[in-house]
Order: sequence, then C-alpha cells, then structure tokens
Amino acid sequence: MNTFDRSEDPPVTIEVIQQVKPDREAEFELVLHDLLTAAQSFEGHLGVNVFHPDDRAHPEYRIVFKFDRLSNLQSWENSPLRRRLLERTHSLTIGAGKYQRLTGLETWFTLPSGGAIVPPPRYKMVIITWLVIFPLINIIPPFLNNLLAPLPVLLRSAIGAILMVSLMTYIVMPRMTKLFAKWLYPKSL
Repeated sequence: MNTFDRSEDPPVTIEVIQQVKPDREAEFELVLHDLLTAAQSFEGHLGVNVFHPDDRAHPEYRIVFKFDRLSNLQSWENSPLRRRLLERTHSLTIGAGKYQRLTGLETWFTLPSGGAIVPPPRYKMVIITWLVIFPLINIIPPFLNNLLAPLPVLLRSAIGAILMVSLMTYIVMPRMTKLFAKWLYPKSL
C-alpha cells in the first residue's frame, strides 16, 4: 500500500459552466444524464449538482462535481467513457465552456462572483457546520487530552485543531454536503 501526503491528493470540487444552443436543451439534458450517471460509477465521486438555466435565450448550465480525491477526479477526467460522452455534447453546446477546480478549504468559503460556485444560503451552511462541529468538539478534545496528557496544553490544542480541520475538510464536510445536497441546493438535480 502506498503512503502519501494527503495534501497532494485533496478533495476537489469542479464547476463546469456550459452554454447550450437554443432549442437543444432537451438533447443536452439526455447526454448530461448519461454523463452524471457515468460519473457516479467512478471511485471517489461524492455527488453532483446541476443548476438549470434561467435565461432561455442563452441557456447556461452550471454543473458542480465533487470527488473525495484529486486522483479519483483525474481518473474520471481521463476516462475514455467521459471523452465519448463529452463528444456527444459538442454539437449541442456553444464554445468550450468554463471550468473551475477548487480543492481543500477553499471549497468551504467560495464567494459568489462571476463564474464562481454559488454557495448555499449562509444559514444552511451554519446549520450543517454546527451539526459537524458540535459532536467533534465534544469528542475529540476530551479524547486527546487523555491521550496527550504529558504534552503542554497549547500543543494539545494545536493537535486537536489540526485533527478537527482535517476531518472537516477531507472526510466529514464532503459527506455532509452530499447527504444534505437537496436541502443545500434545492434548484439542483
């Protein structure tokens, strides 16, 4: 088994913005369905959200994929299956589209701006974060205090903070986002 620094293979969020030719949305949605179904079969896929166009004259789709590791995303991106499915979209779309990749903590704090991922309402982010932080701060510090009793209090706190941030970034928040996706992003698929 290979050991590696997890920071070199972080969780990743991908946003694709693609404009669809007018009156080709139904065909695009069929191919998109196949694309999303195929992505779900790949290791590390944590979920996808699709934001449908508001402007019928310039239909623009925003598709947000989440993977548990960059290496798993790269397996999906480099797959012949994905390439074949993307080829089916070429006659239905305008241009190459826009692509944005976010990793680590930046996926927690993405600000809404032109082309950026639109986060859910703040109150929803607060509720989900609280659902995760509350148990962590009641389990990890007491456990670490007993385990690391010989160390100075400040060092124990630093270790606890690193452990909680790592758990939040790499394990817990990606799964909570997937679990609560329909509530966080009610306009998505």
